Amino acid sequence: MLAALAAYYNSFSSPFIFDDLPAITENPTIQHFRSALSPPHNGSGVDGRPLVNLSLAVNYAIGGMQVGGYHAVNLAIHILAGLALFGIVRRTLQQPILEKQFGEAALPLALTVALLWIVHPLQTESVTCIIQRTESLMGLLYLATLYFFIRGTEARRSRGWYALAITTCALGMVTKEVMVSAPLIVLLYDRTFVAGTFREAWQRHKGCYLGLFGTWLLLGYLVVHMGGSRGEAAGFGLTITPWTYALTQCQAIVSYLELSVWPHPLVLDYGTDVVQQISAVAPQAVILTLLVAGTLVMLRYRPTLGFLGAWFFAILAPSSSVVPLVTQTIAEHRMYLPLAAVITLGVLGLYALIGQRSVVAFFAIAVGLVVLTVQRNEDYRNAVAIWSDTVAKCPHNARAHTNLANELLQTGQPEKAMEQSEEALRLEPDYADAHCNLATALFRLGQLPEAASQYVEALRLDANNAKAHYNLGNILAQEGRMPEAIGHFEEAVRLKPDDAAAHNNLANALFLADRVPEAIGHYEETLRLKPDFAEAHNNLGNALRRMGRIPESIAQFEEVLRLKPDDAQARRMLTQLQGLAPPSVPSP
Repeated sequence: MLAALAAYYNSFSSPFIFDDLPAITENPTIQHFRSALSPPHNGSGVDGRPLVNLSLAVNYAIGGMQVGGYHAVNLAIHILAGLALFGIVRRTLQQPILEKQFGEAALPLALTVALLWIVHPLQTESVTCIIQRTESLMGLLYLATLYFFIRGTEARRSRGWYALAITTCALGMVTKEVMVSAPLIVLLYDRTFVAGTFREAWQRHKGCYLGLFGTWLLLGYLVVHMGGSRGEAAGFGLTITPWTYALTQCQAIVSYLELSVWPHPLVLDYGTDVVQQISAVAPQAVILTLLVAGTLVMLRYRPTLGFLGAWFFAILAPSSSVVPLVTQTIAEHRMYLPLAAVITLGVLGLYALIGQRSVVAFFAIAVGLVVLTVQRNEDYRNAVAIWSDTVAKCPHNARAHTNLANELLQTGQPEKAMEQSEEALRLEPDYADAHCNLATALFRLGQLPEAASQYVEALRLDANNAKAHYNLGNILAQEGRMPEAIGHFEEAVRLKPDDAAAHNNLANALFLADRVPEAIGHYEETLRLKPDFAEAHNNLGNALRRMGRIPESIAQFEEVLRLKPDDAQARRMLTQLQGLAPPSVPSP
């Protein structure tokens, strides 16, 4: 626990980035507990994962969008997962099949495995990137399921432990789809370390297995009925074929193993490139084939080693086999649980070779990993830093250039944002988001016609790009082309009905087009979404004044002054309106 705090002490101020945005900052369902179990169907990290969405709602209820609380919960989950791993390894080394060789050193060896796993830099994406809570929370529940099962096999009264195992397995199924392999891993563990055969395992613990396998029904329901837009990012019939995805995973899995041993370079986003020809990954394909074949052989003749291989491949299989994941073909967070098998094999192997002298080596390795993890967390200190790091390590990743451009725009650097957007378009000419960012940079630099043409191109490529509709509407409004501006604002509101700024600008355009009653409706919707939006209160006050609704208008300007006491214009308008309001009649 202390090592985890030392490794991640500098991560608590890291901002929301990348997949955090649609899943957290743009996710209205976490703002109310009544909607927390119904995450948005937008293909984000919470889509079809209600437990993760609920955990984010708890964070929001406690601290709103203050990022520190989210990081604290992520680290707490990671520490609990490390403790669960410690318990699993310690009790496994005390099983009869391993007790003679490792039993006396079970506690320090388990501590070493958990320690190295919890501070390894490869885990930073799963811990520091907030929405990767999906991976770490699923990992905790996966480990808890196995731990509770092990306790059940050791206890005289086992039903309570088995009930806990089934419960955590069910919770894992509503956290992330990778949990699908947990019941099979529990069965394999039973066969390997407890019962000796699959038949004996089934006979001894049939009731528990029926419960564990039953949790697949819950996962199936979520995938079919609550998966939302996830099918647009994963599955067959997409732009990536199973064959090319499998070739890409040969490269990915071997890279994961290399990073397990030497965690550099670590990359936030590898992009969406795929391998087209087997010749490009022939060495990796051979290595992977030998590892899979070796695992199958070991499951038959050396089941304890085979279990580690099965753990590694079974957990990676849902995301790293032949079922394509279009949005991320390679992702380091997928190694969150598989890394445990690699570290366990390394720790036990070194201990078997040199005995207690390995403790010094493990201590030195742990210190080094803590230092590397702290250094990696420095890359996450702000969004510009992490995307600059990603672009430097993956210069051919158009999405990384686009995200860096977006962050440069947020920090008031339109010239640099234009450079990144142009590079992204050189790499991927039909990238709508890159056209959109280039347009925004041009707009900030005062080149409105060029900006408008880029927004039009973005909308040609992606007619549902709400950001492009919104910004093009702003340009058209500045040019006085209100009917066209209103059309784009209306489309932006249709695509993102919870966007307060879009409702406000639509209302402004309607007001200028003398459609004041409609404008009032959108101002009111703006304030429902963002009650402390002083500008919207001011605009609504003006619209109500135009309609002769003086008392209501006064109330809006009073709210502006409550939010912005130094707003001289609002104070002047309020003074004028109070002179127009009828005198109040004293109560009898």
